[in-house]
Amino acid sequence: MIDRDGFRANVGIIICNPERKLFWGRRIGQDAWQFPQGGIKRRETSQEAMYRELREEVGLLPGQVEILGSTRGWLRYRLPKRYIRRRSHPLCIGQKQVWFLLRARCEASDICLDESPKPEFDDWRWVDYWQPLEEVVYFKREVYNRALHELAPLLFPEGPPPVPSLATPPPS
Repeated sequence: MIDRDGFRANVGIIICNPERKLFWGRRIGQDAWQFPQGGIKRRETSQEAMYRELREEVGLLPGQVEILGSTRGWLRYRLPKRYIRRRSHPLCIGQKQVWFLLRARCEASDICLDESPKPEFDDWRWVDYWQPLEEVVYFKREVYNRALHELAPLLFPEGPPPVPSLATPPPS
């Protein structure tokens, strides 16, 4: 679903393990890493989309995770001009995302990257909380920054780990 401003409705999924490390997936056939994400279909809630994408991209079922929380509203990013498909209608200029923070309630061996006929990832690893900001593609960095800052208190009630310079708090 693309809104009238050209943003595709989407969910982002941050999965943590009991040690508070985050799932970090490598896009298939690329040297690009990201969190699971995917579009919200018509008549689908953001939570339904999140569970569908979780199953398709990581092979996990609702009972294998616990929802710790989600962002309060949409977080948007624009695609660089070279990635905009000018001939598609409606024109998509970027994504607006609701981000979910999940705790895995299963074994790492339960993660299955080829659950879908068209897998998103070909490898994955657990990473420190702020590490994705150093590795994600540049045009998604600010959305990741905002999502991680907003969701950090849910995972670190005592206060999050030190923030690297790339992860400066977003403007209010």
